[in-house]
Amino acid sequence: MSIILFVIYAVITLISIIFLSLREFHMLQLNGYKTPEHTWWMKKNYKRYIFPALCFVLQYALFWTDISLPMVIAFSLFNISIAIANKPGKKFKKPFVYTARVKRMLTTFFILIAVIFTCAYFWGRYWVTDIYYFDAEGYAIIGSALYLTPILVPLANIINKPIETAIQHWYINDAKRILSEMPDLHKVGITGSYGKTSMKFYLSELLASQYETLKTPESFNTPMGVTITVRRDMKPTHEYFICEMGARRVHEIKELCDIANPHDGIITSVGPQHLETFNSIENVVNTKFELADSVVKSGGKIYVNGDNELIRNKIKDYPTAITYGMNEGNNWRATDISVSDKGTEFTIISPDGKSCRYTTKLLGEHSVLNLTGAIAYAVGTGIPMEKLVLPIKRIASVPHRLQLLDKGNGVTFIDDAYNSNPSGCRAALAVLGLFDACRILVTPGMVELGEKQEELNYEFGQEASKACDYIVLVGKNQTVPIYNGIKDSGYNMEQVYVADNLNDALAKVQAYHTDKKKIVLLENDLPDNY
Repeated sequence: MSIILFVIYAVITLISIIFLSLREFHMLQLNGYKTPEHTWWMKKNYKRYIFPALCFVLQYALFWTDISLPMVIAFSLFNISIAIANKPGKKFKKPFVYTARVKRMLTTFFILIAVIFTCAYFWGRYWVTDIYYFDAEGYAIIGSALYLTPILVPLANIINKPIETAIQHWYINDAKRILSEMPDLHKVGITGSYGKTSMKFYLSELLASQYETLKTPESFNTPMGVTITVRRDMKPTHEYFICEMGARRVHEIKELCDIANPHDGIITSVGPQHLETFNSIENVVNTKFELADSVVKSGGKIYVNGDNELIRNKIKDYPTAITYGMNEGNNWRATDISVSDKGTEFTIISPDGKSCRYTTKLLGEHSVLNLTGAIAYAVGTGIPMEKLVLPIKRIASVPHRLQLLDKGNGVTFIDDAYNSNPSGCRAALAVLGLFDACRILVTPGMVELGEKQEELNYEFGQEASKACDYIVLVGKNQTVPIYNGIKDSGYNMEQVYVADNLNDALAKVQAYHTDKKKIVLLENDLPDNY
Protein backbone atom coordinates (compact mmCIF):
# COMPACT_ATOMS: atom_id res chain seq x y z
CA MET A 1 0.00 0.00 0.00
CA SER A 2 1.27 3.49 -0.80
CA ILE A 3 2.70 5.96 1.64
CA ILE A 4 -0.31 8.29 1.14
CA LEU A 5 -2.75 5.63 2.32
CA PHE A 6 -0.44 4.78 5.23
CA VAL A 7 -0.29 8.44 6.31
CA ILE A 8 -4.09 8.76 6.09
CA TYR A 9 -4.53 5.66 8.28
CA ALA A 10 -1.90 6.93 10.72
CA VAL A 11 -3.54 10.39 11.04
CA ILE A 12 -7.00 8.88 11.61
CA THR A 13 -5.58 6.52 14.22
CA LEU A 14 -3.69 9.35 15.92
CA ILE A 15 -6.87 11.41 16.27
CA SER A 16 -8.59 8.38 17.79
CA ILE A 17 -5.64 7.92 20.17
CA ILE A 18 -5.84 11.56 21.30
CA PHE A 19 -9.55 11.38 22.08
CA LEU A 20 -9.34 7.97 23.77
CA SER A 21 -6.29 8.94 25.83
CA LEU A 22 -8.00 12.08 27.15
CA ARG A 23 -10.89 9.93 28.37
CA GLU A 24 -8.47 7.49 30.02
CA PHE A 25 -6.43 10.30 31.60
CA HIS A 26 -9.69 11.72 33.00
CA MET A 27 -10.44 8.40 34.68
CA LEU A 28 -6.88 8.27 36.02
CA GLN A 29 -7.33 11.77 37.43
CA LEU A 30 -10.60 10.76 39.11
CA ASN A 31 -8.71 7.83 40.64
CA GLY A 32 -6.28 10.29 42.21
CA TYR A 33 -3.40 9.55 39.79
CA LYS A 34 -2.85 6.35 41.80
CA THR A 35 -1.93 3.48 39.50
CA PRO A 36 -3.10 0.71 41.90
CA GLU A 37 -6.56 2.32 42.25
CA HIS A 38 -6.74 2.90 38.50
CA THR A 39 -5.70 -0.69 37.80
CA TRP A 40 -8.39 -1.93 40.20
CA TRP A 41 -10.89 0.36 38.46
CA MET A 42 -9.89 -1.07 35.06
CA LYS A 43 -10.41 -4.60 36.35
CA LYS A 44 -13.79 -3.65 37.75
CA ASN A 45 -14.77 -2.06 34.43
CA TYR A 46 -13.17 -4.75 32.26
CA LYS A 47 -16.20 -4.93 29.97
CA ARG A 48 -15.35 -1.57 28.41
CA TYR A 49 -12.02 -3.03 27.26
CA ILE A 50 -13.20 -6.41 25.92
CA PHE A 51 -14.53 -5.20 22.57
CA PRO A 52 -11.51 -2.97 21.76
CA ALA A 53 -9.19 -5.83 22.71
CA LEU A 54 -11.00 -8.23 20.40
CA CYS A 55 -10.91 -5.64 17.62
CA PHE A 56 -7.18 -5.23 18.14
CA VAL A 57 -6.61 -9.00 17.82
CA LEU A 58 -8.86 -9.15 14.75
CA GLN A 59 -7.27 -6.13 13.08
CA TYR A 60 -3.78 -7.36 13.84
CA ALA A 61 -4.53 -10.84 12.50
CA LEU A 62 -6.23 -9.61 9.32
CA PHE A 63 -3.45 -7.17 8.53
CA TRP A 64 -0.97 -10.01 8.71
CA THR A 65 -3.00 -12.32 6.49
CA ASP A 66 -3.86 -9.97 3.65
CA ILE A 67 -3.58 -6.22 3.43
CA SER A 68 -5.91 -4.61 0.91
CA LEU A 69 -7.49 -1.25 0.24
CA PRO A 70 -10.99 -2.30 1.44
CA MET A 71 -9.46 -3.63 4.66
CA VAL A 72 -7.54 -0.42 5.36
CA ILE A 73 -10.67 1.65 4.65
CA ALA A 74 -12.77 -0.57 6.92
CA PHE A 75 -10.38 -0.29 9.86
CA SER A 76 -9.94 3.43 9.27
CA LEU A 77 -13.70 3.85 9.55
CA PHE A 78 -13.70 1.76 12.70
CA ASN A 79 -10.96 3.93 14.23
CA ILE A 80 -13.02 7.00 13.29
CA SER A 81 -15.94 5.50 15.25
CA ILE A 82 -13.67 5.19 18.29
CA ALA A 83 -12.72 8.85 17.91
CA ILE A 84 -16.40 9.86 17.70
CA ALA A 85 -17.30 7.74 20.74
CA ASN A 86 -14.60 9.44 22.82
CA LYS A 87 -14.73 12.93 21.39
CA PRO A 88 -14.43 15.81 23.91
CA GLY A 89 -17.55 17.72 24.81
CA LYS A 90 -19.40 15.21 26.98
CA LYS A 91 -20.56 16.82 30.21
CA PHE A 92 -18.99 15.27 33.29
CA LYS A 93 -19.86 15.84 36.93
CA LYS A 94 -16.19 16.56 37.57
CA PRO A 95 -14.56 17.81 34.35
CA PHE A 96 -11.07 16.86 33.25
CA VAL A 97 -8.58 19.46 34.53
CA TYR A 98 -5.41 20.11 32.54
CA THR A 99 -3.10 20.46 35.53
CA ALA A 100 0.66 20.75 35.21
CA ARG A 101 0.88 17.10 36.18
CA VAL A 102 -1.55 16.09 33.44
CA LYS A 103 0.46 18.05 30.88
CA ARG A 104 3.64 16.24 31.91
CA MET A 105 1.92 12.86 31.62
CA LEU A 106 0.49 13.78 28.22
CA THR A 107 4.00 14.66 27.07
CA THR A 108 5.31 11.27 28.19
CA PHE A 109 2.34 9.48 26.66
CA PHE A 110 2.81 11.07 23.24
CA ILE A 111 6.52 10.33 23.33
CA LEU A 112 5.52 6.67 23.70
CA ILE A 113 3.08 7.05 20.81
CA ALA A 114 5.79 8.73 18.71
CA VAL A 115 8.13 5.79 19.38
CA ILE A 116 5.45 3.32 18.24
CA PHE A 117 4.69 5.32 15.10
CA THR A 118 8.40 5.60 14.30
CA CYS A 119 8.78 1.84 14.63
CA ALA A 120 5.79 1.38 12.33
CA TYR A 121 7.36 3.64 9.72
CA PHE A 122 10.77 2.01 9.65
CA TRP A 123 9.71 -1.62 10.14
CA GLY A 124 6.65 -1.52 7.89
CA ARG A 125 8.07 0.16 4.78
CA TYR A 126 9.75 -1.36 1.78
CA TRP A 127 11.21 0.13 -1.41
CA VAL A 128 9.85 -0.67 -4.88
CA THR A 129 10.94 1.25 -8.00
CA ASP A 130 11.73 4.51 -6.23
CA ILE A 131 8.50 4.45 -4.16
CA TYR A 132 7.98 3.52 -0.49
CA TYR A 133 5.21 1.02 0.24
CA PHE A 134 3.98 -0.25 3.60
CA ASP A 135 3.20 -3.82 4.47
CA ALA A 136 0.94 -5.38 7.11
CA GLU A 137 3.52 -4.95 9.87
CA GLY A 138 3.41 -1.14 9.67
CA TYR A 139 -0.37 -0.99 9.77
CA ALA A 140 -0.54 -3.51 12.62
CA ILE A 141 1.92 -1.51 14.75
CA ILE A 142 -0.02 1.72 14.14
CA GLY A 143 -3.27 -0.01 15.12
CA SER A 144 -1.66 -1.44 18.26
CA ALA A 145 -0.96 2.11 19.54
CA LEU A 146 -4.70 2.83 19.61
CA TYR A 147 -5.76 -0.36 21.33
CA LEU A 148 -2.90 -0.22 23.83
CA THR A 149 -3.82 3.33 24.90
CA PRO A 150 -5.59 2.18 28.12
CA ILE A 151 -2.28 0.53 29.11
CA LEU A 152 -0.01 3.32 27.88
CA VAL A 153 -1.87 5.94 29.96
CA PRO A 154 -1.06 4.40 33.38
CA LEU A 155 2.39 3.48 32.01
CA ALA A 156 3.04 7.19 31.42
CA ASN A 157 1.98 7.79 35.03
CA ILE A 158 4.45 5.16 36.26
CA ILE A 159 7.28 6.56 34.14
CA ASN A 160 6.64 10.04 35.51
CA LYS A 161 6.39 8.94 39.15
CA PRO A 162 10.01 9.83 40.14
CA ILE A 163 9.56 13.29 38.61
CA GLU A 164 6.20 13.82 40.29
CA THR A 165 7.56 12.61 43.63
CA ALA A 166 10.46 15.06 43.44
CA ILE A 167 8.12 17.95 42.52
CA GLN A 168 5.70 17.09 45.32
CA HIS A 169 8.52 16.88 47.86
CA TRP A 170 9.69 20.35 46.85
CA TYR A 171 6.22 21.85 47.29
CA ILE A 172 5.64 19.97 50.57
CA ASN A 173 8.96 21.15 52.00
CA ASP A 174 8.09 24.71 50.99
CA ALA A 175 4.76 24.41 52.84
CA LYS A 176 6.59 23.07 55.90
CA ARG A 177 8.93 26.05 55.72
CA ILE A 178 6.01 28.49 55.65
CA LEU A 179 4.41 26.82 58.68
CA SER A 180 7.71 26.70 60.59
CA GLU A 181 8.08 30.46 60.12
CA MET A 182 4.76 31.03 61.94
CA PRO A 183 5.42 29.89 65.54
CA ASP A 184 2.25 31.58 66.87
CA LEU A 185 -0.02 29.79 64.38
CA HIS A 186 -2.18 27.16 66.09
CA LYS A 187 -2.86 24.14 63.87
CA VAL A 188 -5.84 21.82 64.22
CA GLY A 189 -6.09 18.48 62.41
CA ILE A 190 -9.51 16.96 61.69
CA THR A 191 -10.02 13.42 60.46
CA GLY A 192 -12.71 10.75 60.46
CA SER A 193 -14.44 8.27 58.19
CA TYR A 194 -17.22 10.81 57.80
CA GLY A 195 -18.15 14.20 59.24
CA LYS A 196 -14.69 15.75 58.94
CA THR A 197 -15.61 18.31 56.27
CA SER A 198 -18.72 19.41 58.17
CA MET A 199 -16.70 19.64 61.39
CA LYS A 200 -14.10 21.76 59.58
CA PHE A 201 -16.73 24.21 58.32
CA TYR A 202 -18.50 24.44 61.68
CA LEU A 203 -15.28 24.91 63.66
CA SER A 204 -14.05 27.52 61.20
CA GLU A 205 -17.23 29.58 61.70
CA LEU A 206 -16.86 29.43 65.48
CA LEU A 207 -13.15 30.25 65.62
CA ALA A 208 -13.52 33.01 63.03
CA SER A 209 -15.81 34.85 65.47
CA GLN A 210 -12.71 35.69 67.51
CA TYR A 211 -9.59 34.61 65.61
CA GLU A 212 -8.13 35.04 62.12
CA THR A 213 -8.76 31.56 60.77
CA LEU A 214 -7.75 29.62 57.66
CA LYS A 215 -9.19 26.25 56.69
CA THR A 216 -8.41 23.87 53.86
CA PRO A 217 -11.14 24.54 51.26
CA GLU A 218 -13.78 22.08 50.03
CA SER A 219 -12.32 18.57 50.34
CA PHE A 220 -8.64 19.54 50.14
CA ASN A 221 -7.59 16.76 52.53
CA THR A 222 -4.60 15.19 50.72
CA PRO A 223 -0.89 16.08 51.10
CA MET A 224 -1.00 18.22 47.96
CA GLY A 225 -4.34 19.75 48.94
CA VAL A 226 -2.91 20.86 52.29
CA THR A 227 0.30 22.03 50.60
CA ILE A 228 -1.59 24.11 48.03
CA THR A 229 -3.66 25.75 50.79
CA VAL A 230 -0.60 26.69 52.83
CA ARG A 231 1.42 28.02 49.90
CA ARG A 232 -1.51 29.86 48.29
CA ASP A 233 -3.62 31.14 51.18
CA MET A 234 -1.57 31.28 54.38
CA LYS A 235 -0.93 34.81 55.65
CA PRO A 236 1.17 36.10 58.59
CA THR A 237 -2.03 37.35 60.26
CA HIS A 238 -3.61 33.90 60.57
CA GLU A 239 -3.93 32.62 64.13
CA TYR A 240 -5.60 29.24 63.51
CA PHE A 241 -5.18 26.76 60.67
CA ILE A 242 -7.85 24.04 60.40
CA CYS A 243 -6.50 21.15 58.37
CA GLU A 244 -8.84 18.43 57.11
CA MET A 245 -7.06 15.09 56.80
CA GLY A 246 -8.36 12.31 54.56
CA ALA A 247 -6.96 8.82 53.98
CA ARG A 248 -7.54 5.80 51.79
CA ARG A 249 -4.57 3.78 53.05
CA VAL A 250 -2.70 3.05 56.25
CA HIS A 251 -0.23 5.78 57.33
CA GLU A 252 -1.71 8.49 55.11
CA ILE A 253 -2.85 10.46 58.18
CA LYS A 254 0.68 10.27 59.56
CA GLU A 255 1.93 11.67 56.27
CA LEU A 256 -0.41 14.65 56.65
CA CYS A 257 0.61 15.13 60.29
CA ASP A 258 4.25 15.26 59.21
CA ILE A 259 3.33 18.19 56.93
CA ALA A 260 0.94 20.17 59.15
CA ASN A 261 2.37 19.17 62.54
CA PRO A 262 -0.98 19.87 64.29
CA HIS A 263 -1.09 21.06 67.90
CA ASP A 264 -4.55 19.58 68.47
CA GLY A 265 -6.78 17.09 66.70
CA ILE A 266 -10.42 16.06 66.29
CA ILE A 267 -11.58 12.57 65.26
CA THR A 268 -15.21 12.77 64.11
CA SER A 269 -15.91 9.10 63.43
CA VAL A 270 -14.55 5.71 62.50
CA GLY A 271 -16.51 3.37 60.25
CA PRO A 272 -16.51 1.13 57.17
CA GLN A 273 -15.20 3.62 54.63
CA HIS A 274 -12.66 2.94 51.82
CA LEU A 275 -12.44 -0.72 52.86
CA GLU A 276 -11.32 -1.65 49.36
CA THR A 277 -7.99 0.08 50.05
CA PHE A 278 -7.82 -0.23 53.84
CA ASN A 279 -8.70 -3.96 53.68
CA SER A 280 -9.97 -4.07 57.31
CA ILE A 281 -11.79 -1.92 59.83
CA GLU A 282 -8.81 -2.30 62.16
CA ASN A 283 -6.64 -0.53 59.62
CA VAL A 284 -9.22 2.27 59.41
CA VAL A 285 -9.19 2.71 63.20
CA ASN A 286 -5.40 2.72 63.48
CA THR A 287 -5.01 5.16 60.60
CA LYS A 288 -7.49 7.68 62.01
CA PHE A 289 -5.73 7.49 65.38
CA GLU A 290 -2.42 8.38 63.75
CA LEU A 291 -3.67 11.93 64.33
CA ALA A 292 -4.07 11.20 68.04
CA ASP A 293 -0.58 9.69 68.17
CA SER A 294 0.92 12.82 66.60
CA VAL A 295 -0.99 15.25 68.82
CA VAL A 296 -0.53 13.41 72.11
CA LYS A 297 3.19 12.97 71.43
CA SER A 298 3.59 16.74 71.11
CA GLY A 299 1.52 17.46 74.23
CA GLY A 300 -1.63 18.65 72.44
CA LYS A 301 -5.31 17.84 72.93
CA ILE A 302 -7.28 15.23 71.02
CA TYR A 303 -11.08 15.56 70.83
CA VAL A 304 -13.03 12.44 69.81
CA ASN A 305 -16.62 11.44 69.11
CA GLY A 306 -17.44 9.45 72.24
CA ASP A 307 -20.68 8.11 70.75
CA ASN A 308 -18.76 6.08 68.17
CA GLU A 309 -18.25 2.52 69.38
CA LEU A 310 -14.96 1.96 67.55
CA ILE A 311 -13.58 5.20 68.97
CA ARG A 312 -14.73 4.33 72.50
CA ASN A 313 -12.88 1.03 72.32
CA LYS A 314 -9.72 2.74 71.06
CA ILE A 315 -9.53 5.71 73.45
CA LYS A 316 -8.74 3.39 76.32
CA ASP A 317 -5.17 3.79 75.06
CA TYR A 318 -5.51 7.61 75.16
CA PRO A 319 -6.47 8.61 78.73
CA THR A 320 -6.18 12.36 77.99
CA ALA A 321 -8.68 12.23 75.10
CA ILE A 322 -11.61 14.66 75.43
CA THR A 323 -14.90 13.08 74.39
CA TYR A 324 -18.01 14.75 73.01
CA GLY A 325 -21.40 13.39 72.02
CA MET A 326 -24.99 12.88 73.08
CA ASN A 327 -24.55 9.85 75.32
CA GLU A 328 -23.91 9.85 79.06
CA GLY A 329 -20.26 9.72 80.04
CA ASN A 330 -18.92 12.16 77.43
CA ASN A 331 -16.93 15.15 78.67
CA TRP A 332 -18.99 17.46 76.46
CA ARG A 333 -22.60 16.45 76.00
CA ALA A 334 -25.54 17.60 73.89
CA THR A 335 -28.97 17.15 75.44
CA ASP A 336 -32.60 18.32 75.16
CA ILE A 337 -32.42 18.11 71.36
CA SER A 338 -35.45 19.39 69.46
CA VAL A 339 -35.48 18.69 65.70
CA SER A 340 -37.86 19.97 63.04
CA ASP A 341 -37.80 20.74 59.33
CA LYS A 342 -36.97 24.35 60.27
CA GLY A 343 -33.82 23.58 62.21
CA THR A 344 -32.55 22.19 65.51
CA GLU A 345 -32.32 23.35 69.12
CA PHE A 346 -30.07 21.75 71.72
CA THR A 347 -28.26 22.31 75.00
CA ILE A 348 -24.54 21.75 75.55
CA ILE A 349 -23.23 20.73 78.97
CA SER A 350 -19.52 21.33 79.60
CA PRO A 351 -17.24 19.14 81.77
CA ASP A 352 -17.62 21.56 84.69
CA GLY A 353 -21.44 21.43 84.52
CA LYS A 354 -22.09 24.73 82.75
CA SER A 355 -24.78 24.70 80.05
CA CYS A 356 -25.94 26.84 77.14
CA ARG A 357 -28.89 26.59 74.75
CA TYR A 358 -28.24 26.85 70.99
CA THR A 359 -30.36 27.13 67.85
CA THR A 360 -29.16 26.19 64.36
CA LYS A 361 -30.58 26.09 60.85
CA LEU A 362 -28.90 22.70 60.36
CA LEU A 363 -31.15 19.66 60.17
CA GLY A 364 -30.95 16.51 62.28
CA GLU A 365 -29.31 15.12 65.39
CA HIS A 366 -26.15 14.14 63.53
CA SER A 367 -25.47 17.87 62.93
CA VAL A 368 -25.66 18.42 66.68
CA LEU A 369 -22.96 15.81 67.17
CA ASN A 370 -20.46 17.71 65.00
CA LEU A 371 -21.50 21.04 66.51
CA THR A 372 -20.85 19.63 69.98
CA GLY A 373 -17.27 18.79 69.02
CA ALA A 374 -16.79 22.21 67.42
CA ILE A 375 -18.16 23.99 70.49
CA ALA A 376 -15.95 21.90 72.79
CA TYR A 377 -12.84 22.85 70.86
CA ALA A 378 -13.81 26.54 70.48
CA VAL A 379 -14.44 26.90 74.21
CA GLY A 380 -11.06 25.27 74.81
CA THR A 381 -9.43 28.14 72.91
CA GLY A 382 -10.93 30.67 75.32
CA ILE A 383 -14.25 31.60 73.66
CA PRO A 384 -17.08 31.62 76.27
CA MET A 385 -20.00 29.26 75.55
CA GLU A 386 -22.54 32.08 75.42
CA LYS A 387 -20.51 33.95 72.78
CA LEU A 388 -21.01 31.03 70.41
CA VAL A 389 -24.81 31.36 70.33
CA LEU A 390 -24.86 33.79 67.40
CA PRO A 391 -22.15 32.01 65.32
CA ILE A 392 -24.04 28.73 65.77
CA LYS A 393 -27.24 30.39 64.58
CA ARG A 394 -25.46 31.74 61.49
CA ILE A 395 -23.94 28.43 60.35
CA ALA A 396 -25.29 27.31 56.98
CA SER A 397 -25.35 23.82 55.53
CA VAL A 398 -22.14 22.58 53.96
CA PRO A 399 -22.65 22.17 50.19
CA HIS A 400 -23.82 18.65 49.24
CA ARG A 401 -24.14 17.60 52.88
CA LEU A 402 -27.86 17.66 53.74
CA GLN A 403 -28.13 21.04 52.04
CA LEU A 404 -31.74 22.16 51.66
CA LEU A 405 -32.47 23.50 48.17
CA ASP A 406 -35.94 24.78 47.25
CA LYS A 407 -36.26 24.54 43.46
CA GLY A 408 -39.86 25.73 43.29
CA ASN A 409 -42.65 23.90 41.44
CA GLY A 410 -43.49 22.12 44.68
CA VAL A 411 -40.12 20.33 44.88
CA THR A 412 -37.48 20.72 47.60
CA PHE A 413 -34.18 18.83 47.44
CA ILE A 414 -32.09 17.63 50.35
CA ASP A 415 -28.68 17.54 48.68
CA ASP A 416 -26.60 14.90 50.46
CA ALA A 417 -24.67 13.96 47.35
CA TYR A 418 -21.16 13.84 48.77
CA ASN A 419 -19.66 10.38 49.35
CA SER A 420 -22.35 8.51 51.23
CA ASN A 421 -21.65 6.07 54.07
CA PRO A 422 -23.83 3.84 56.31
CA SER A 423 -24.04 6.33 59.18
CA GLY A 424 -24.71 9.23 56.81
CA CYS A 425 -27.46 7.30 55.03
CA ARG A 426 -29.28 6.65 58.30
CA ALA A 427 -28.95 10.31 59.30
CA ALA A 428 -30.20 11.47 55.89
CA LEU A 429 -33.25 9.20 56.04
CA ALA A 430 -33.98 10.54 59.54
CA VAL A 431 -33.89 14.11 58.19
CA LEU A 432 -36.16 13.11 55.29
CA GLY A 433 -38.62 11.77 57.85
CA LEU A 434 -38.92 15.21 59.47
CA PHE A 435 -40.92 16.57 56.53
CA ASP A 436 -44.70 16.28 56.15
CA ALA A 437 -44.45 15.79 52.39
CA CYS A 438 -44.17 13.21 49.65
CA ARG A 439 -40.76 11.77 50.54
CA ILE A 440 -38.66 10.58 47.60
CA LEU A 441 -35.20 9.03 47.72
CA VAL A 442 -32.83 9.23 44.73
CA THR A 443 -29.61 7.25 45.18
CA PRO A 444 -26.99 5.11 43.41
CA GLY A 445 -26.05 3.54 46.74
CA MET A 446 -22.74 3.37 48.56
CA VAL A 447 -19.33 2.38 47.20
CA GLU A 448 -15.78 1.63 48.40
CA LEU A 449 -17.06 -0.60 51.21
CA GLY A 450 -15.09 -3.70 50.21
CA GLU A 451 -16.65 -7.05 51.03
CA LYS A 452 -19.35 -5.35 53.10
CA GLN A 453 -20.63 -3.24 50.20
CA GLU A 454 -23.46 -5.60 49.18
CA GLU A 455 -24.54 -6.22 52.79
CA LEU A 456 -24.57 -2.53 53.75
CA ASN A 457 -26.44 -1.50 50.60
CA TYR A 458 -28.99 -4.24 51.28
CA GLU A 459 -29.53 -2.81 54.78
CA PHE A 460 -29.79 0.67 53.29
CA GLY A 461 -32.59 -0.57 51.05
CA GLN A 462 -34.48 -1.99 54.01
CA GLU A 463 -34.13 1.25 55.97
CA ALA A 464 -35.19 3.33 52.96
CA SER A 465 -38.36 1.30 52.56
CA LYS A 466 -39.52 2.51 55.99
CA ALA A 467 -38.90 6.20 55.32
CA CYS A 468 -39.83 6.87 51.69
CA ASP A 469 -43.00 7.15 49.64
CA TYR A 470 -41.06 6.62 46.41
CA ILE A 471 -37.55 5.31 45.75
CA VAL A 472 -35.55 6.00 42.59
CA LEU A 473 -32.35 3.98 42.18
CA VAL A 474 -29.66 5.22 39.80
CA GLY A 475 -27.84 2.48 37.87
CA LYS A 476 -29.16 -1.00 37.19
CA ASN A 477 -26.08 -2.99 38.24
CA GLN A 478 -24.85 -0.81 41.10
CA THR A 479 -28.18 -0.79 42.95
CA VAL A 480 -29.12 -4.48 42.90
CA PRO A 481 -28.44 -4.99 46.65
CA ILE A 482 -30.55 -1.92 47.54
CA TYR A 483 -33.35 -3.15 45.30
CA ASN A 484 -33.27 -6.57 46.97
CA GLY A 485 -33.34 -4.98 50.43
CA ILE A 486 -36.38 -2.91 49.49
CA LYS A 487 -38.13 -5.91 47.95
CA ASP A 488 -37.46 -8.21 50.91
CA SER A 489 -38.90 -5.62 53.30
CA GLY A 490 -42.31 -5.97 51.67
CA TYR A 491 -42.30 -2.52 50.06
CA ASN A 492 -44.66 -1.80 47.16
CA MET A 493 -42.25 -2.29 44.25
CA GLU A 494 -44.51 -0.27 41.94
CA GLN A 495 -43.16 2.75 43.83
CA VAL A 496 -39.55 1.83 42.98
CA TYR A 497 -37.92 2.95 39.74
CA VAL A 498 -34.45 2.03 38.49
CA ALA A 499 -33.03 4.83 36.35
CA ASP A 500 -30.19 4.65 33.83
CA ASN A 501 -28.64 7.91 35.04
CA LEU A 502 -29.29 10.94 37.21
CA ASN A 503 -31.14 12.86 34.50
CA ASP A 504 -33.48 9.91 34.01
CA ALA A 505 -34.00 9.77 37.79
CA LEU A 506 -34.85 13.47 38.09
CA ALA A 507 -37.27 13.21 35.17
CA LYS A 508 -39.05 10.39 37.01
CA VAL A 509 -39.25 12.53 40.17
CA GLN A 510 -40.94 15.29 38.18
CA ALA A 511 -43.38 12.76 36.73
CA TYR A 512 -44.71 11.62 40.12
CA HIS A 513 -48.17 13.08 40.81
CA THR A 514 -48.96 13.87 44.43
CA ASP A 515 -51.13 16.29 46.39
CA LYS A 516 -48.29 16.97 48.81
CA LYS A 517 -45.12 18.93 48.25
CA LYS A 518 -42.25 16.71 47.10
CA ILE A 519 -39.16 16.48 49.28
CA VAL A 520 -36.36 14.70 47.40
CA LEU A 521 -33.29 13.28 49.15
CA LEU A 522 -30.30 13.07 46.79
CA GLU A 523 -28.20 10.53 48.67
CA ASN A 524 -24.76 10.20 47.10
CA ASP A 525 -23.73 11.07 43.57
CA LEU A 526 -21.09 8.74 42.18
CA PRO A 527 -18.28 10.31 40.15
CA ASP A 528 -17.84 9.60 36.44
CA ASN A 529 -15.49 6.66 37.05
CA TYR A 530 -18.39 4.60 38.48
